[in-house]
Amino acid sequence: MKSLASLLIALVLTTVPVAADDRPNFVFFITDDISAEDLGCYGNAFAETPHLDALAERGMRFNQAYLTISSCSPSRCSIISSRYPHNTGAPELHTSLPDDQVRFPKLLREAGYYTMLSGKNHIAPLTETFETISRGKGRSKSEDWVKLLADRPPEKPFFAWFGSSDAHRGWAIDEESPTYDPAEIEVPPYLYDGAATRDDLADYYHEVSRTDTFMGKLIKELKRQGIEDNTYVIYMTDNGRPFPRCKTRLYDSGIKSPFLIACPGKVSVGVTESIISSIDVGPTILELAGVEADERMQGVSFAKILNDPEAVTREVAFAEHNWHVYQAHMRMVRLGDFLYIKNSFPDRQAMCIEADPTFPSGAELWEKHEEGKLKANQLDIFLNPRPARELYHVGEDPDQLTNLAENPEYAEQIAKMQKVLDQWSKETGDTVPENPTPDRGTVPGKRNPHREFPGAATGADKINAKGPVMLN
Repeated sequence: MKSLASLLIALVLTTVPVAADDRPNFVFFITDDISAEDLGCYGNAFAETPHLDALAERGMRFNQAYLTISSCSPSRCSIISSRYPHNTGAPELHTSLPDDQVRFPKLLREAGYYTMLSGKNHIAPLTETFETISRGKGRSKSEDWVKLLADRPPEKPFFAWFGSSDAHRGWAIDEESPTYDPAEIEVPPYLYDGAATRDDLADYYHEVSRTDTFMGKLIKELKRQGIEDNTYVIYMTDNGRPFPRCKTRLYDSGIKSPFLIACPGKVSVGVTESIISSIDVGPTILELAGVEADERMQGVSFAKILNDPEAVTREVAFAEHNWHVYQAHMRMVRLGDFLYIKNSFPDRQAMCIEADPTFPSGAELWEKHEEGKLKANQLDIFLNPRPARELYHVGEDPDQLTNLAENPEYAEQIAKMQKVLDQWSKETGDTVPENPTPDRGTVPGKRNPHREFPGAATGADKINAKGPVMLN
């Protein structure tokens, strides 16, 4: 009996999973309202982001990382569940991810990872997903991040979701991060180049740089603990910069995320042009951790790109624009060097609170519009009706200012992209609401009178189909 017991013990010991020390750690740093083009490593000549630039130099920079939506809470719900917004049950601003939706950090926790969240949540309570949850400290909600890394259980691998509130309005200037001279700022061609807008952009860039400051502190702590070589550090955002024609919109200024990932010896150094989607983050992290993905996840792992920047894990990316203070239903498909947008509500202005007169750059744009002083490229938010279809050649038109949808030379390209979009909409159960959520403030006494969600008519929150990923 003793020999049999010894044999059983030996058998159990030989089938124990890989030791915790051998499993990689993850620091997932997600910012609030930053466009890819606003970092130095992506070519910005004004914002100082030395720690992020260094992260890109020793890791991989993704030039074609697309969010599924350029709207705070729906984007975060989409990332954590690895599902398209209309499939999450929380596709509109200020809606909470239902309890029955998958959360990839919970799978890590169940596999033995110590999971922690600090800073901006904007998803759900998440008490079963993270062992430690903090609202964060300081203006950017980042002040307790280093302490959380230092105080974690040393015997477990960890996953840290750190959500900065930078660079969300309103601005708060500190003495630790750089400030900028408004006269030196380059104003995007779709904004009015005036004093108010320049001041607005200068303060915004200060908050962009503050995310860099905290990245520097995190890297320093990882080095202090001697775990930098076994920790994947990821930096991305939930939506584009909070300015007119950026946040909530499906142009690159709204939907393209900075995406940097580094882990010395485990991530090849370089730049990749391979397309990834924000719903691919969860499956990738799970694969790197040796944890099986959930069948409900609609994203695909891009882990092989980390060793080969020429590898391709998806050929097409999709994104949504749903209610975000203002009513909307737009869908985007990115294929090759083309970006196509279908608008189901062309009789409405494409608005968000950052585009109305609430904040300085929006107010100046509206003021100059009333004075008749805007250029053609600055009129987008005032269009009513809007084009029902938009097509842009991104390589030749990086700001997406020239709509080619009515150009007969691109009829074949439009037909191809519309077909792919139709397939995605059908397979994932996307729908145009018949009773959509109205603009905020139009229903007396109700701040967020959510009504029919996109996808509700088909039960899209229970649909797991991925839609097109590879086209051949």
